[in-house]
Amino acid sequence: MSTKKNGFTILEMMIVMMVVALLLLITLPNIQQKEKIIREKGCKALVEIVNSQILLYEIDEEQTPSSVQELISKGYLKEGQDRCPNGSGVVIDNGEAKVAE
Repeated sequence: MSTKKNGFTILEMMIVMMVVALLLLITLPNIQQKEKIIREKGCKALVEIVNSQILLYEIDEEQTPSSVQELISKGYLKEGQDRCPNGSGVVIDNGEAKVAE
């Protein structure tokens, strides 16, 4: 009588691990190349958010904010929204948000 045990053999596990490793090798370089583009788009989106909060501040306070810190202190922005994902700061220049150079 032969008893058969259910489970995976070492060879089957090695094949699965090779397939997973191959998929990772294919996808990781592509993701790393796109990281810079993602950070730039995140910065543009943050500038647009700050611009919309500047408009709300102007409506509520009837004056233009002088800095992003003023928007944060009054609750229009959260802490950390004065800096883009790529590390650049956001400043207000003539009533409009821009990326600090």
